[in-house]
Amino acid sequence: MKPWNYILAGVTFFIFLALLLSFDSECIQQLDNTLAELFGGNVFITAFHYIGDTWFVISIGLLLLIVLWLKERNYHGMIFVLLTIAAGNVLNQLVKKWIERPRPEIVDQLSTFSFPSGHAMLSLLYLFTIAYLVEEWVGNSKKSRIVWVIAIILSFLIGLSRIAESRHFGSDVIAGWSLGYTWFVLCVFWYEQSKRKFNKLINNT
Repeated sequence: MKPWNYILAGVTFFIFLALLLSFDSECIQQLDNTLAELFGGNVFITAFHYIGDTWFVISIGLLLLIVLWLKERNYHGMIFVLLTIAAGNVLNQLVKKWIERPRPEIVDQLSTFSFPSGHAMLSLLYLFTIAYLVEEWVGNSKKSRIVWVIAIILSFLIGLSRIAESRHFGSDVIAGWSLGYTWFVLCVFWYEQSKRKFNKLINNT
């Protein structure tokens, strides 16, 4: 992973902390209202929430584990997937229960807490994990760059779908993206370091 990814991860963590400390402020509430007016009720964007639902993310995670096990016997990669998706979900739930921010007030609203958005965070994690593994398999080629672009666009639309449905405030979604990217980079750092140490150990034996 290139150095700028780590710099960006620091920036996104700072954004997450800033939102964590100020989501009740007038400035952030104005941002939430603006985003709600901009995307609220958008039927096209709303449809993307399905590929960010928990059952879908779990299915993708299991599929990745099977591919990494049967095709490559890449046990480090399997742990990487568990860290990004499974542990990322646990982190999201822990932060939600710690912050206890109520969701927007609408009819038939979900009963769970709002900050940060699970759809925004987990969609980024599973899509970026796929893109990273594809790049590892095919190299930094045109195909891998296309996959990265698709991953970024889809994670963006899935996050916006939660605003379109009034399931989350805009600041929840931005916080989900921010914390998700920071966690993703940390997991990549672990993965690359563990592979490097393992390969060094094998070469020395």
